Amino acid sequence: MWERIREIIRKEFLQVLRNRRMRTALFVPPLFQLIIFGYAVNLDVDNVKTAIMDQDHTPMSRELVADFSGSGRFHIIRTASTEKDIQTLMDSTQVVAVVRILPGFASDIARGKAAAVQVIIDGTNSNTASLVSNYANEIVASFDQKLVQQADSLRILAMTPGSISMKVATIDSRPRVWFNADLASRNYYVPGVMANLIMVVTVMLTAMAIVREKEIGTMEQLMVTPIRPIELMIGKTLPFALVGLIDVTLVTTLALVWFRVPFRGSFLFLLLCAAFFLLTSLGTGLFISTISRTQQQAVMSSFFFATPTFMLSGFSFPIRNMPLPVQYLTYLNPLRYFVEIVRGIFLKGIGLSVLWPQMLILAVYGVTILFLAAARFQKKLD
Repeated sequence: MWERIREIIRKEFLQVLRNRRMRTALFVPPLFQLIIFGYAVNLDVDNVKTAIMDQDHTPMSRELVADFSGSGRFHIIRTASTEKDIQTLMDSTQVVAVVRILPGFASDIARGKAAAVQVIIDGTNSNTASLVSNYANEIVASFDQKLVQQADSLRILAMTPGSISMKVATIDSRPRVWFNADLASRNYYVPGVMANLIMVVTVMLTAMAIVREKEIGTMEQLMVTPIRPIELMIGKTLPFALVGLIDVTLVTTLALVWFRVPFRGSFLFLLLCAAFFLLTSLGTGLFISTISRTQQQAVMSSFFFATPTFMLSGFSFPIRNMPLPVQYLTYLNPLRYFVEIVRGIFLKGIGLSVLWPQMLILAVYGVTILFLAAARFQKKLD
């Protein structure tokens, strides 16, 4: 049995590696795709183009404007004087936000009243609008906290001997973020991009494995050999599994060196988990290959499989926000579990004690799909 599998593996390696274009396609595209997606899939909002409409013109209003300018998030490029200016700037998308400080801002603060600050945000992109709103709220809250501290200091300095003064306590909230302290979305998305790229590459490679035998006329040679279907499946899977593990190594190295994504787990454990996932992706590709008549059909079927798998993986859309029936459907998606594994290893440094359920599910899915592909394959021409 193992001699026959070894010969199939040798044949696959020779067939794949003798073609220069194929050798390049195995390793170069995943690296370029990671670079492209790593920069494109980024939800961080920096350098928000902002206009200022200061209707108070006091040192305190200018101090608030300086806080916005010095935050590193808001890039003040325009000054608005009228409502029409705001309308023109927003309609022409010259700015994303307008910070409007209403008249009486400083005097209201001096009297202890709530001062009015309006932040107008372009809501065309709801995600960007939500982030810009949160950034603006943080700056205003920080400015308010600074005023409270200044007022407390002035009250303490104004105390006379024998007088009694009660200092009003404020709640000092200090959030602490674990695993991704900088809240950089690239740290969250790049590991997910890696998982998706490995899935697409391995499914595409194996989807054409059996079909290629039919198109180049070598299926007849396989028919007269004593190779059993499961042996053929294993022999065609192992070479691409090795290619997949090499791609995992290359893409992980690029993520660490190029994008500076933190890696807190074990690389060997990542390779082990990738091997479990490759069982499912390679098995899926082989199954697609057994039901396709041409390589074109195999490629189209691979894209048909990859799109819903990507959408239901939790890569960009949180699964908990999906409708309940769709959430149940995601449990059938192997990529969902591998994305959880990769992000857990990269950002949290967790290991087998936490991730064993995902690994077990991937193992079950992988063995099942390989046996289905072997059962579907028939050693005869259609």
